[in-house]
Amino acid sequence: MSIYDRFGVRTIINAKGPSTRLSGGFLDPEVAAAMNEAATYCVEMAELQAGASKVLAEITGAEAGIVTSGAAAGLLMGTAACITGLDPGKMSRLPDTRGMKNEVIMVRSQRNFYDHAVRTTGAKIIEVGLPDRYAGAGVRDAEGWEIQEAINPQTAAVMYVAGGGSQPTLPEVVRVAHSQGVPVIVDAAGQLPPASNLKRFIEEGADLVAFSGGKAIGGPQSSGILAGKRDLIMSAILQNLDLDIYWEQWAPPESLIDKKRLCGAPPHGIGRPCKVGKEIIIGLLVALKKFVAETEEARGRRLRTHIDKLYGLLADADHARVQVTSGSIPKLELTVLKDAPRTAMEIVVELERGDPSVHADPSRVRTGVISFSPWCLKEGDAEKIAARVKPLLRY
Repeated sequence: MSIYDRFGVRTIINAKGPSTRLSGGFLDPEVAAAMNEAATYCVEMAELQAGASKVLAEITGAEAGIVTSGAAAGLLMGTAACITGLDPGKMSRLPDTRGMKNEVIMVRSQRNFYDHAVRTTGAKIIEVGLPDRYAGAGVRDAEGWEIQEAINPQTAAVMYVAGGGSQPTLPEVVRVAHSQGVPVIVDAAGQLPPASNLKRFIEEGADLVAFSGGKAIGGPQSSGILAGKRDLIMSAILQNLDLDIYWEQWAPPESLIDKKRLCGAPPHGIGRPCKVGKEIIIGLLVALKKFVAETEEARGRRLRTHIDKLYGLLADADHARVQVTSGSIPKLELTVLKDAPRTAMEIVVELERGDPSVHADPSRVRTGVISFSPWCLKEGDAEKIAARVKPLLRY
């Protein structure tokens, strides 16, 4: 019996990975214990975020950082910071951006559902480039000169979605944007591992970087990181904190919020709904330290154990071809052959609706491939997955 049984909620075997839809992964006992301890004290939230900033700055190489309620919240608050700067009056008017720099340039091929967080601030996304390489019409995508041509007095930022195939390269985007005094925000939500990416984007010149805390880092599912330039981080946290306090009474840590630079305290900002609790902040910090302490080799071996076991159990499955991918996150790919009794999509649906409910990665089912990730597997899950999959491949 699990705690979920008390509320009539079934548990699942998550072979897709730590996605939000499937509640993320598991907390390391040390992380869970830290969160439990954090819950037994009260702290001043600005002081806690200032303490977090020191840890995040050291690990990312940024000037400052804050813990956010997920990577999307980081994109929202980072965009707001680029629009308002340290002007409390502008902060109070968002998402009404009239009279402000309110355009965010984005490569068309990098548009995705998560840029709703950018638009929530009142910003207007300006698309550049034609992704011929994805449309099958050619090999080109957006180029640096197209971003430069789109920059104008209304440009607040350039949004860059990091990925193995992102074009132009981030250094090229930074060069173009910075030549016009425009900051670059990087969405790096899913760019871990390797742990070296925690510093890579800052080293390549990004002004702000948003990471998910509840995926590879192993922090609470509703956590994230926003790291970057000190002034932008200061603006972001000012638009997130509870500031129901008299000016004379307010004494935030100067390392995070330099009160002397403000004409007054802003009201609750557009990031206020993105509240992050003390337990989440502490959990993320403990998980982050554990994440950077584990070598890529050790992490790969740990994850490979589940996949090797699953491979051994599924290698002789009927009407399918099975292989293990290489890389920092090994995965098992099951290709459903044309003579199989069910399509890949039908198998994915059957797995989810059966008992135990198994959730695989369906991103390539249209090509007949079902992927299984080891991130959220427990001891004994490989046997349960194989017992569900193999009968579905038989007539």
